[in-house]
Amino acid sequence: MTFNKIQWLIFFRVAFLLAALIFTAYLLANRYYPVLLLAVPVIIYLTIEAYSFQLKIYKEISQFTESVRYRDFSINFNERKVPAEIKELRKGFNEVNIVFRNISKEKETQHQYLQSILELIDTGILSYHEEGGEVLWMNEALKKMLYTPYLKKIQSVEPRFPSLYQAICNISPGQQLLLPVQIENRSSKILLSASTFVTEGKKYKLLAFQNVNEVIEETEAKAWQKLLSVMTHEIMNSIAPISSLAETLGKRLEDFKHGPDKTELLEDLHLGIETIKRRSEGLQKFAETYRSLSKINTLNLQKISVYDLFYNLQQLMLPTLKQKNIELQVTVKEPNMFLQADHSLMEQVLINLLVNAVDAVKNTEKPHIQLWADYLPDKKIKLKVMDNGCGMQDEVLENIFIPFFTTKKNGSGIGLSLCKQIVMLHHGTIHVQSIKEQGTVFSILFEQGFQKSL
Repeated sequence: MTFNKIQWLIFFRVAFLLAALIFTAYLLANRYYPVLLLAVPVIIYLTIEAYSFQLKIYKEISQFTESVRYRDFSINFNERKVPAEIKELRKGFNEVNIVFRNISKEKETQHQYLQSILELIDTGILSYHEEGGEVLWMNEALKKMLYTPYLKKIQSVEPRFPSLYQAICNISPGQQLLLPVQIENRSSKILLSASTFVTEGKKYKLLAFQNVNEVIEETEAKAWQKLLSVMTHEIMNSIAPISSLAETLGKRLEDFKHGPDKTELLEDLHLGIETIKRRSEGLQKFAETYRSLSKINTLNLQKISVYDLFYNLQQLMLPTLKQKNIELQVTVKEPNMFLQADHSLMEQVLINLLVNAVDAVKNTEKPHIQLWADYLPDKKIKLKVMDNGCGMQDEVLENIFIPFFTTKKNGSGIGLSLCKQIVMLHHGTIHVQSIKEQGTVFSILFEQGFQKSL
């Protein structure tokens, strides 16, 4: 065993005191009273010395623990002109203080760095004590967003923003809510996110407030631009020939008044009127198709077996697939997989995707389509419709879900738009990946509304 200086000093003090006591006991046992008179002062001295030593150590430790209690690590314990045992102790205290000071500096630097980042971002951040409602911290972005310079308690939000306050109280960790909020007589949409953390035995809720008005408005503007572009294109394709034909018919009517051969003119007029009628009916059908996009807004939810859904689709598409020599593979990773959905609408989505896949593989040497379903690690359910067809170019992929956009000669351009609307009503998302001359994959991911069979 290797002893340091303090341990040696303690060892010698205890050893001397123990030896003196044993020696005194020996003198008493043998009745050497004259010598005992000399031994007693030595014992007293050693006892006082030991007590004094322990008292010094206690005072030094008390001073150090007091500084730790109040987190005052700036104290420096003087190591000069003190006994050796105290010097070693103070040296250790100073080393501990240096470590704590460095840790405090690092934490302070990290805190300032994090706070600076949170002050720079546009997202509002707020944390509060869940039990009492005391606000722990809020950044400048939130103060500007809510026009509130200070919040002492979260309950202060209720008088000005009652719907926002209810959402704050009811939102669960990991959840996101999009809320319409009136701020300074102006309507805003706030995306609210939440998480919780525990420190010093107290539970806190951390909230993020993001004003998504500009993002939504920009996205809506782009969507409207694309929609209007497609609609304008479709309408102009119908109106231009009607206008031209009407002008031609007008000239032919002038000829009808003065021309001797009226039979041919009547036939031309009749043909022109039929053409105008047909194109007008086309415009009417286009308008009805547009109106149908807004009709689907409710769902008849029921428990659907994904395996049965795929099997029925396979039987439904079998004649077409056989006729065109297309192989259809059905893969359901877990047979007992159920989906809470509207059966007819979900079937319509998959039929649309399968019909598109059939069209995509028509010029492929060995046409192949696959229906695929499985659970993801987070227990979300994913459906896929995959083909090895011609694929799509990037500009087509960007517009594939826009109403009336189509690359087919006789296509309406609403099939995939309806698919997306139906999937969104089921709280799901639909995505497409495609590589030219290699194939296309449509993926449907359901965030909720499904369950595994027990």
